[in-house]
Amino acid sequence: METDFDHPVYSKNVIEFVTVAKEFCAWLEKTPQYRRRQFIDIGRKMLPLLYLKASVLPKTESMLEDNFLEKFVSEEEYQQIQNAILVKMGPYNDYLEVFTADMQLSEEPLTSTISENLADIYQDIKDFLMSYRTAVTEIMNEALIELVNSFENYWGQRLVNVLRALHEVAFNKENIDEENDDVDFSEDKRNKEDWLISKMQKEWQKDHNSNIDNI
Repeated sequence: METDFDHPVYSKNVIEFVTVAKEFCAWLEKTPQYRRRQFIDIGRKMLPLLYLKASVLPKTESMLEDNFLEKFVSEEEYQQIQNAILVKMGPYNDYLEVFTADMQLSEEPLTSTISENLADIYQDIKDFLMSYRTAVTEIMNEALIELVNSFENYWGQRLVNVLRALHEVAFNKENIDEENDDVDFSEDKRNKEDWLISKMQKEWQKDHNSNIDNI
């Protein structure tokens, strides 16, 4: 295996991304330690920086014939991250999805969840970090290629969608502290009629139907 410190995987942009990516993963791994407002405020600052650093990552060519990469995040670990975010976000976990091809074909508003999208992003980034820490240039390079492709085609859009949702929650003028929740979101007993997303859906449907009537 090659160790070439002139290779792009050792470049300033990659090193800076790794630094931010570690902070991102640490943020989600410590989800239960934060109050909801604090968790959201960190996310609003973390996600734009992560997007920026991912946007300037270099594109490289494969160095291995067999570019199969080990996956480090287990299904159990994924579920732990997702469930922790679900509990933390409570009634604010769901949001109206607008940037998806399915939206064009659906007569009803589509919803997504902050918890699932952040867990998906976490999985890709954590796998990259674990491959990167091998310090084997060829493996680091393959991990970088996979990360950039995934950012462009998958989690980059999910990141900005989650940022939009967190911004809405942060500035919706409601008291979002956990003690104001009427439902225990650690159990599957969620009343979606009272959720922010349900209110947004009803408003969207009302406006949509009004526009149709005016045609």
